[in-house]
Amino acid sequence: MPSAAHEQIVVMMSGGLGLDDLSVEEQRAVMEASADMFPVEPDIVSREVDAGGVPADWVTVDGSDADRVVLYLHGGGYVMGSRNTHRGLAGRIARAAKARVLLPEYRLAPEHPFPAAVDDATACWRWLVSQGFAPQRMAIAGDSAGGGLTLATLLALKANVAPMPACAVALSPWTDLEGSGPTAEPGAVDDPMLTPDGLRVTGQQYAAGALRHPLAAPLHGALAGLPPLLLQVGTREVLLSDSTRFAEKARAAGVDVTLEIEEGLIHVWQMFPDVPEAQSAVQRIGAFVRANC
Repeated sequence: MPSAAHEQIVVMMSGGLGLDDLSVEEQRAVMEASADMFPVEPDIVSREVDAGGVPADWVTVDGSDADRVVLYLHGGGYVMGSRNTHRGLAGRIARAAKARVLLPEYRLAPEHPFPAAVDDATACWRWLVSQGFAPQRMAIAGDSAGGGLTLATLLALKANVAPMPACAVALSPWTDLEGSGPTAEPGAVDDPMLTPDGLRVTGQQYAAGALRHPLAAPLHGALAGLPPLLLQVGTREVLLSDSTRFAEKARAAGVDVTLEIEEGLIHVWQMFPDVPEAQSAVQRIGAFVRANC
């Protein structure tokens, strides 16, 4: 049963976020205004860096292993979200994983549609390798659209026969831009964060004409050869079936997949630092990264 703190978030989100009726500029403003809900804790330090032409933050805490790196790709439907909204979560992952986290400001649609986000993520990866970081000590992670971008980045690296990370973590990943899964059917789940129609509109903004391209919708990719994956998703999510179908296909291709389905939890609950389920999920993310890197 979800905690009282989680259910307080559900009540706060009841009726939906109302983003579907807003312009992209208004959606971005709302998400930026929400950053105070995801505070950067006092021990988290960030420093701006040019990561191969992509603005990014190095996010660290005392005890971060200088050689263990997580490339973290923020969520926001490919149209919003930023370092500002996700610095707190990146820092908590840095603490749990005992790692340095690179948090890039990848380009957003509709001004910069697919494949701009993939190009920026792979540019950051190449920059990390060029700086001497060993792929076997690195992970790629992300949430929502950033979770989908994490998986797409793996596929892009594989296609280019580039070094792969030791593992990857996807939190409620968006793997199917068409919204064809059973939990994306109207009324299938009571999701206070996302709507099926809103996701489909955003998918068009990001990748119109390429909705089934594997680097836009990794559910359609050839998944053999990917590194060990950790997927976390809640049962109250429109994107639940994006995770379950991707995990099933990846396992069938021989990929080592850990799929954690959390009963009653909402989209990217890991963002909320005071929610017990978020704290335990981040600890498991950290343990997974440490075990593989």
